[in-house]
This record gives sequence, structure tokens and C-alpha cells, in this order.
Amino acid sequence: MDESALKQLMKLTQEGRLSSLEKLIESGGSAATRAVKNKHFGRSGDMLLHYAARRGHLDVVAYLVRAVGVDVEVFNNDYKRPLHEAASMGHQTCVRYLLREGAQVDSLKRADWTPLMMACTRRNLDVVRELLSRGADPALTNKDGWNSFHIACREGDPLVVQHLLLVAPDIWRTESKTGRTPLHTAAMHGCEDVVRILLERCCTPDGTDSCGVTPFMDAIRNGHVSVARLLLEEHQASPAATDKVGAQPVHQAAVTGQDEALRFLVRDLNVDVNQRATGIQLTALHYAAKEGHTSTIKTLLELGADLYVRDGKGRSALHMACTGQHADTATVLLQLGLRDSEDASGTTARQLAKKADVVRLFECGLQCSS
Repeated sequence: MDESALKQLMKLTQEGRLSSLEKLIESGGSAATRAVKNKHFGRSGDMLLHYAARRGHLDVVAYLVRAVGVDVEVFNNDYKRPLHEAASMGHQTCVRYLLREGAQVDSLKRADWTPLMMACTRRNLDVVRELLSRGADPALTNKDGWNSFHIACREGDPLVVQHLLLVAPDIWRTESKTGRTPLHTAAMHGCEDVVRILLERCCTPDGTDSCGVTPFMDAIRNGHVSVARLLLEEHQASPAATDKVGAQPVHQAAVTGQDEALRFLVRDLNVDVNQRATGIQLTALHYAAKEGHTSTIKTLLELGADLYVRDGKGRSALHMACTGQHADTATVLLQLGLRDSEDASGTTARQLAKKADVVRLFECGLQCSS
């Protein structure tokens, strides 16, 4: 078939226009049939059956499989099968049909994702049930060490999470290759209902990943204060735990610019806004300056942060802003009254400035302004 005919095949399949698709294939004879069975389209290498399954066109899927003879296990450049496509888009009828026609329920695409994992990225309990009823294994893990339950906890559908726990009660006992648990993931994404289920059913609140991060830290550094409150008030998570570089939640909230979380820690929990991370003795103000979070610097100062504090290397927040090449942040710090000076090694903030707009701050003498 010529290129225009192939494009028309793809268009008709995507649009679900079965009668027109049938006519085009019949008129093209054996050449058209071979193309339908073997042709990969675009960078992804999708075939027509992938398109039909992704769009949920059951009649087209059935026609391609039964009438044309397309193998239900065809795969694209990522080793995705049509079942992966149907599961990931929540098309239960297509999932059921493909399984009935012999699709492997636990086939793996690139990175070792199963159709059940793909289904768990959608809030569609019916598709999850369909796959489980046909023998899908929820305990299989992908290349990152996540199983289907871990993925479901990221998406935050309590019905899917509860059903997986019903089918496989110990499925929550999983850690990724970096030691992250489903509770970490649910807390990180602010899935409060799922966090509650996990804490009531199975999980402990202060487990750490390979970096020493707890679920409470994940909630704080992503601004999910309600989840942090749940972990703290109902399950005694520690607001003072430190990760492996010595940072506490107040430092992590400053890194990600979570002003509400900082107010919660300092005002509600009486966390010392000037406490230092162990090691190089950075404060929240240092972290915020290094990341260029100008509004967070103002919030920290409102909460009592010391503008003139130095870390273990004698660096001020101005040093950190210049290290990060953040002109706006450096400007604010200078306007607030912070002056350039040497750190413990004799390096000034000006010497750390590399980007033109940061260098100009010092060339124009702004460091001497009020």
C-alpha cells in the first residue's frame, strides 16, 4: 500500500470508522492485509490494533483480530501490547475481549510494567477487577521496584487500594529500589484517604527510604499539610526526624518553597526556624536562598529567621543565592540589608556570581543600597 493509504488506515482506526476501514482493507487485497498485520506507525511503532485498543473501539479491535488475523500480542517499540493500551485508558470491554482472545495478562512492556500496573494509573476499579479476575499478579514489580499497589497509592483511589488489599492482604509490604513504601508515595502526592487506609490497616508512620526521608517529610516538602497533620496527630509521626544529610522537615519545606508548610511547622509545632541541618549547618533560610525562593525567604523572616545567620562554612544567605545564580533573590536579600562579605575560605558572594544579571547587581553597587 502507498503512504496515503496507510495514513488513511491509521486515521479510520483511530476514529473507529469500522465500515470504511473494512472497505479500504478489502479493496487493498493481500497487500492491505499484510500492512494491517505488520505495519508499525510513527516513532512509537504502534500498530493499528494499538490505536483501536487505546481509543476503546471494541468493534474495530474485534475486526482486526478475528477478520484480519492480527496477533493480540503485537508490540510497539516500548513492547506495549494492545492490552497495555486498553488497560491504561480504562477500556474494560476491550480488556475483556483481548484477554478472551489470548492476550497474556501479565505481559511486560518496557521498564517491566504490566497491564495491571497501567490500569492502576487510572481511577478505574472495573478494569483492575477484570485483570485480577483473569489472574493478573499484583505483586509483580517493575524496574523501579514498584508493584501495582504502590502505583495505586500514588494515584489515590481508595476503592482500588482497598480492593487490592482485599485480594492480596500483604501487598502493602513493598519497597521500591530506593526503599520507598506506598505510604511515602501516598503522602508525597497528598492522597489523604489512602494515607488513612494504610495507617489503619498496615503501615508505620516513620519508615525511612534510602535517603532517610519519612512520609511526614514527603508530605511537608510537597505542601500537603493536612496529610502531615494526620501523620502527626493520629499516628505520632516525628516532626523532628532527620534525613541522611541531616535535613529536617523545616529545611525540606524551604527547599521546595512550601510557605504554608513552614508556617505549620513553626507556628503550630513550635519548630525552631533557625535550626541547622547537621553537617554543614545550613538553615532553612540558606536552603530557600540557594533555590531562589524569594517569597519563602520573606515568609521565613516573618517567622523569625535570622537574616545574618552563617552556615558551617561561614556562608550567608547571599552566598547561597549567588551560588544558585538567583538575581531576584540576591536583590531582595541586599534590599533587606544583607551585605556582601567573605565566608570562612575568604570567598565573597560577588565572587560566586557567574550569570550576567547577578554580576550586575554588584557592579551597580546595589549591595550598598538600603
